[in-house]
Amino acid sequence: MSTEGTELAEIINGKAFSANLRAQIAAEVAGLPYQPGLAVVLVGDDPASKVYVANKAKQTVEVGMASFEHKLPAETTQEDLLALVRRLNADPKVHGILVQLPLPKHLNADEVIAAISPDKDVDGLTVVNAGRLAAGLPGLVPCTPLGCILLLEDRLPDMTGLNAVVVGRSNLVGKPIAQLLLQKNCTVTMAHSRTKDLPALCRTADILVAAVGQPEMVKGDWIKPGATVIDVGINRVPGAVEGKTKLVGDVAYQEAAAVAGLITPVPGGVGPMTIACLLRNTLTAAKRLEGR
Repeated sequence: MSTEGTELAEIINGKAFSANLRAQIAAEVAGLPYQPGLAVVLVGDDPASKVYVANKAKQTVEVGMASFEHKLPAETTQEDLLALVRRLNADPKVHGILVQLPLPKHLNADEVIAAISPDKDVDGLTVVNAGRLAAGLPGLVPCTPLGCILLLEDRLPDMTGLNAVVVGRSNLVGKPIAQLLLQKNCTVTMAHSRTKDLPALCRTADILVAAVGQPEMVKGDWIKPGATVIDVGINRVPGAVEGKTKLVGDVAYQEAAAVAGLITPVPGGVGPMTIACLLRNTLTAAKRLEGR
């Protein structure tokens, strides 16, 4: 009997989990003798970035942290942006620094990220933090992979020996989540657009992480029955109503939910975890910088 379109998988509710995480962070912040501070730098007028930065600022204040917003014009020079980063590095009230990407095309994002103090790099993007993660040392982990691993830990307390396949090899998601899964004693395979027979490889996964940025690329018949599916994709596609768009993940959700054991929806899965983990990283950075 076909289960096509019949949802069997249990949904991993990232929205509820992130709300609990933010409540825990707020309780911890309330007990500190200092106020953790997060500085967010936005260059230019990218509409999606403006919405995202506003959400970050709102949630930062809601958990009792200080929010420092720096909105710079699109024509800001590389030197002026680097000078601001250096000032924030030196500011004792600022425990976390986030430069919102993408930057305008005339700016060198790699150079800007490299200028951020690794101890304040709450996006986990500096080479130092990437190296700390690879070496298994304490550091600041990129927010989205950290959110994925927290959701997995909640449902799969012991991942020892599980086969994990990560589809996508970006520095922002694919590589860090693979490192985190290795630390959980998974057997990890990194896959990508040039992997031979990708569907067959995905069918070996007890844990499948899709982070390729291709709408609904991972089909239901790519999934091992009972597997845990973490969908990191956020893609805007045309909706049922003309002129409207809808959000979909990198996984064909209805097909996958008929086969998987656990699955994250889009929206409401991994997405809400990103800002919650940014706040968690800011708290972690503050405690380390304040020597606690």
